[in-house]
Amino acid sequence: MVELVAPIRNTPRAVIIQDQQVLLLRKAGYENGGERYALPGGAQELGESLHEALKRECHEEIDAQVQIEELVHVAEFFKLRETQPPTRRQYMEFLFLCQVSQTYEPRNGPNPDKHQVEVVWRSISELPALTLFPTYLRSALEHIHSGQSTYLGTFHERATPT
Repeated sequence: MVELVAPIRNTPRAVIIQDQQVLLLRKAGYENGGERYALPGGAQELGESLHEALKRECHEEIDAQVQIEELVHVAEFFKLRETQPPTRRQYMEFLFLCQVSQTYEPRNGPNPDKHQVEVVWRSISELPALTLFPTYLRSALEHIHSGQSTYLGTFHERATPT
């Protein structure tokens, strides 16, 4: 049995789509040598609203001021952590449709994520070939691109993605 650690982590994320491309963080440097892609965003701090947390995280990670439009997905997942013994952490993820300036050029912000290598635009048609984390993002981005919004339910990460 894998122990669940507290507390639950609220995590707002930015879904930024321009010209059939989505803005993603490319992450690498994992023990298994793999890379993966994630949406900008991160942990809500005590006293912050979800919008404040998302704006702060986008400044830190992608060096951009975002315009937050609407909440399009909520997903709950349990991330397997690389601890001994193994543990899981519960996340509530809030995906917001956001906009950046039309002239925005992808770049790392002043405080990127630990494994963040770069910020990139990727074509929506490329998403099936990319390793996305958390894995529910593939389904979420398909729903968002098709104009649907939904609660995606609960997801358990089985192992650390490549």
